[in-house]
Formats: sequence, C-alpha cells, structure tokens
Amino acid sequence: MQLKRVVVTGLGALTPIGNNIEEYWNGLINGVSGAAPITYYDAAKFKTRFACELKNFNVTDFINRKEARRMDKFAQYGVIASDEAIADAKLNLDEVDKLRVGVIWGAGIGGLETFQDEVMNFAAGDGTPRFNPFFIPKMIADIAPGLISIKNGFMGPNYTTVSACASSANAMIDALNYIRLGHCDVIVTGGSEAGVTKAAMGGFNAMHALSTNNESPETASRPFDGTRDGFVLGEGGGALIFEEYEHAKARGAKIYAEVIGGGLSSDAYHMTAPHPEGIGVMAVMRNCLQNSGINPEDVDHINTHGTSTPLGDVAELKAISEVFGEHAKNISINSTKSMTGHLLGAAGAIEAIASILAMQEGVIPPTINHTEVDENIDPNLNLVLNKPEKRELNIVMSNTFGFGGHNACVAFKKLD
Repeated sequence: MQLKRVVVTGLGALTPIGNNIEEYWNGLINGVSGAAPITYYDAAKFKTRFACELKNFNVTDFINRKEARRMDKFAQYGVIASDEAIADAKLNLDEVDKLRVGVIWGAGIGGLETFQDEVMNFAAGDGTPRFNPFFIPKMIADIAPGLISIKNGFMGPNYTTVSACASSANAMIDALNYIRLGHCDVIVTGGSEAGVTKAAMGGFNAMHALSTNNESPETASRPFDGTRDGFVLGEGGGALIFEEYEHAKARGAKIYAEVIGGGLSSDAYHMTAPHPEGIGVMAVMRNCLQNSGINPEDVDHINTHGTSTPLGDVAELKAISEVFGEHAKNISINSTKSMTGHLLGAAGAIEAIASILAMQEGVIPPTINHTEVDENIDPNLNLVLNKPEKRELNIVMSNTFGFGGHNACVAFKKLD
C-alpha cells in the first residue's frame, strides 16, 4: 500500500527556559540555562539542590483552579502545551472529523508528585486510609492524553507510551505510523513530565545519576564537556500536531516540516547504563535512516540525547561516528539539554521541536557550558559549542534514549 505523507502543523512548549514556543526558541538560541536552586521544597539535605524548574509559571493563567486541582503537574503541562499546539495549527474543532483525530502521548513516570504526597500523608497519619478521590486518576500516566482528548472531543486513538526517557519519541513514532497507514488524519503527540520532586531527586541521587554541582547550577548541565558529572533534572511538556499531508494542504495549514521516519531499538545490555560501544544507538539511527528512505550523507543535524553523563555522551558520539562514517564530521551536533535539563519522558518532544525550529530558522542552538575537551570524544565531530551555528538544514534527526535500553530516533525534512 502507498503510505501517507505526514507533516507537522502545530507546536507547543512549556519548558524551563520558556513557557511557549517563542520564549523557548529565544532561550535556545541565546544559550539560556534553566538550572537554578530548587524552590518547590526544601532541598537542603539532598545531594543535589538544584533543577530546571518552570519559571514565572502560574497554572491558573492557563487552566481554571478547580480543574487544575484535579490534575497532577505532568497532566497540566500536557494540556497547556497541547492547547498551544492546537491553536498554532489553527485546527477548526467544529469542522475536523474528531473520530480521525487521536492523542498519543509520552510520559516516563506520570503523576509522581501525586503518588509521593498521598503516600507520605498516609504514612504520617494514624493508619486510617484517607486518600484523595482523585489520587488514582491524577497519578496514572495515561491521564494526560485522556484529558487532552476530553477537552477537545478527539475520539481517535488515545494512549500513553512509556519507555522512560524515550517515551515522547516513541509516541511520535506511533503517531507517524497511525497517519501513514491511513487510520488518522491528525494526531496530537508529544510528552510531559513533572519530575522535580523529593522522590525523583532522592532516587536519582541514590543512583549517582545527577550532577551535584550545587555551587554553579547554571553550568551543571554540560554535555560533551570533560568535567561533566551527571544530568540536571527538568520538567515541562512539548506538543506537536502531526497531520496527513493532503489533509493539511486542503485546509491551507502552515507546515513546519515533514516527518519522514522513525527508528526504535534496544540496547539489551543494562538497566540504566548505555552499551559502552553504542550498539543499540547505532541500530536505532540505522533503523531511522532506513525507515526514512534516506542515506547517511543526507543528514545535516542531530540533536543528541546528550544528557551530560560521563558514559552516555561518549557512547552516543561513538555511535554517530560509526553510523555516519566520513560524513559524521559534516553533521552539526548539539544537545539542548545543556539549557533545559533532562525532561525525562518529555525530552524527545521538546528536542524534536528544537530540531524542527532549527531547520526552519537556519540556526542550530548551542550546547552551552563547554569548557574542557573530553579526550574520549572524536575531535573531528562538529559539536556546536557555546554559540549558535547558522546553517541551512534540509534533514534533521533527534535521538532519545531511556533506562531499560530503550532507543528512539525521529527524522524530519524541510518540505519540498
């Protein structure tokens, strides 16, 4: 059968460096760090006392107070980002066939703060099980797409993908395939996460996964740098409107990019550590190239997973060198996590958005905070460090990996 073409017609973002797409993009190209001391709770006894929280954010500017109280933060973020993307796409909700509009969302954890607070409150009580009646529906990871579909009346496929930090990239690939195969005209996709909590911070600290650079939080996320010491936890959401090309064209939609393919793979190696030779990462990029119908030399830019961990960054860059060979030095490589921190299940969405905007604007955001060369990284690679790079881009890729060995890669192309 002839596969349908899929395009991106709307974007929405809620990030530590901007509460909408315009603010997010300005933060990226200006190299703004979203890291700062934690304000949500007293972190004095934690090994890491900073994170990339949202700034100047008041949920009631977007959602009425009653509804907001019935949502965990991760669901709030998803609804808000999706509202922006739907408005950006100029979808007419009175005319669109809602049976053919779906919501496929990514969340690696879901309502962690809700779970944490309810259990802590119970443990501090007299043993009588007094729980909020919204405890379960606020906590479950699939509630974000449920709320998005309820709000807009979308009756197509509706579910959450959970593959740790690859979750929203997984969601985008599922959305791509549903539309390619003709099952949907439009899918709201992306992901959201609200992991800046005591439970997440304590858990990641116990794993020695987080940076502990408490003296200089704004420089703590430093992918590819020789002194990097772990990732910085972030929060927020990103939404994209994937739409069948002819459907978008018929309604005169603005088209940001074509979604040309996606790849998935597994490291099959370790619960949390990447394969040191990047075997699974090689596989996922090759799968993405094949699925997209492109050659390695067609790729201009890769937004890496690049979390700022000692092992992960090296493994990913080794894999890029192996897959792209001589062409690897011609690819502009960055990690926007240096600015946003790591949004866990939402990372793939906001980084795909960054890749699409880089292609549209002809500017690649920098990897900030780089001061020291890592001798384990190929010096011939074109890492975009500390300042943006102006370049015409035709094909970009975005990598996202997760605990459990989950790997996802999505490719976008400037529309012909």
